[in-house]
Amino acid sequence: MIVVQRRNKIKERLFQQRSVKVSELVREFNVSEETIRRDLNQLERDGLVQKNYGGAILVEEIDNVAIPPVQQRKLQYFDEKDAIGRKAAELVTDNQIIILDAGSTTWCMARHLKQAKGLTVVTNGINVAEECSHNEEASIFLLGGKLITKSMSLVGPQAEIELQKYNAHYVFLGSSGISMRKGFTSSDIYEAEIKKAMIAAGQKAVILADHSKFLRHALVSFSSFDDVDIVITTDLVDPDILRELEDTGVKVIVCPVKEAGEGSAAELR
Repeated sequence: MIVVQRRNKIKERLFQQRSVKVSELVREFNVSEETIRRDLNQLERDGLVQKNYGGAILVEEIDNVAIPPVQQRKLQYFDEKDAIGRKAAELVTDNQIIILDAGSTTWCMARHLKQAKGLTVVTNGINVAEECSHNEEASIFLLGGKLITKSMSLVGPQAEIELQKYNAHYVFLGSSGISMRKGFTSSDIYEAEIKKAMIAAGQKAVILADHSKFLRHALVSFSSFDDVDIVITTDLVDPDILRELEDTGVKVIVCPVKEAGEGSAAELR
């Protein structure tokens, strides 16, 4: 297991248990105490944990039930999502019209759109719209509808009707799961309907997915492989799975994940 995978597993454990012990992590990952302590040191620098005797605890401001789940998802697999978002932003050129789905990975993409000139962004994500607003040259259109607080997304018939008037160069979407049998899936039926409407409003559809989304399916399918042009993911996904995906006709873009440093979770503060 490479460094970034082990640290992502430690983050998952922290979100589940709120604390970790060095001795338990040593046994679980079959590595030395020094290695685990380096991992915890990095997570502390990222602002995610506070070290204590024998382990670490999730920092108080993160360990707070009032924080929306979308905020927590920004921290989970952050380095991986940021790498995907950076690569997705490279597809965008000046003066294009793009549609961005609500979600943590599309939010990461929005962070890398600050230099695009004459960009028009249509989104149903409040957090995505806010991030895109840092590009003062961008025109941002926020869809109306019912707010889903867990994802800070706007859904419903109003948003779907609004999407019918747009013709975007690219549509960038997250996915709760990617299954060879069910295609691309969402955990929310209303968000799935918005994703369908977004795909219909774009010339090319791009799915942004970290390694955890593969070989799983959520509540409802929103697209088959035929309606998606590109999937952007990372080298943490099994190459055999990616080859199978490419066999469906979808272009797969794989980007490497850096271990630490630039783009760390500390930037979210």
